[in-house]
Amino acid sequence: MFLAGKTALVTGGGRGIGRAIAERLAREGARVAVSGRTQSEIDDVARAVNGVAIAMDAADRASMRAGIEAIGEKVGDVDVLVNNAGFAESAPFARTSDEMWDSLFEVNVTSAFLLTRALVPGMIARGFGRVVNIASNAGLSGYAYTMAYCASKHAMIGMTRALAVEIAATPVTVNAVCPGWTNTRMVQEAVDRISRKTGRASETAKKALEDMSPQRRLVEVDEVAHVVAMLCAPEARGVHGQAIPIDGGQVMK
Repeated sequence: MFLAGKTALVTGGGRGIGRAIAERLAREGARVAVSGRTQSEIDDVARAVNGVAIAMDAADRASMRAGIEAIGEKVGDVDVLVNNAGFAESAPFARTSDEMWDSLFEVNVTSAFLLTRALVPGMIARGFGRVVNIASNAGLSGYAYTMAYCASKHAMIGMTRALAVEIAATPVTVNAVCPGWTNTRMVQEAVDRISRKTGRASETAKKALEDMSPQRRLVEVDEVAHVVAMLCAPEARGVHGQAIPIDGGQVMK
């Protein structure tokens, strides 16, 4: 239990990858706070991990400011920050609206920036810290019909690398984890969209996503949580500024 005595915050922690990360960090001994915009979901995860729920909408700056204040009041010092909140939306570039572009950057990048800016100085002062940004292999490559999403995930990786250089001499590490298609509700929603737009059966649409991986499968949420936990271990001090794909070999950088 290498995180005993440490406190972790997982954004977007109410379901999917975020929930799996919260549960894994709790098993490693961390006191876990989970944030999200759906109160019932984060309450359920907080109960499961004997942690704390913080209502916070990553798409709303006022909600983010209130959430950061609530973290200070309800949680205190945060040693591990997992910026997992995010969403995906797709459209051909000519039909990518200003609203889609702005909302993807607000949730996928800006929310992580705001929390990182608020919490990393305290980690540095206390002598330990881990920041793990959940990006995507879409931040390492380009995919058609996902210009805004790819751009936001590239931005998250760029933010990770720039901060890593700036704080390299401190006891805090920052890394990005880049899952491929993962077996979550968000991916099922993508399958449903593909099925509606193309007329293909849901099973066929899902297989098309699975076949993008050389392993011909979706990634499981526990696989992502495992890598996040590994990055939080004391022995991972030398892993810094990296963008680690978890996609069965689909993108190799």
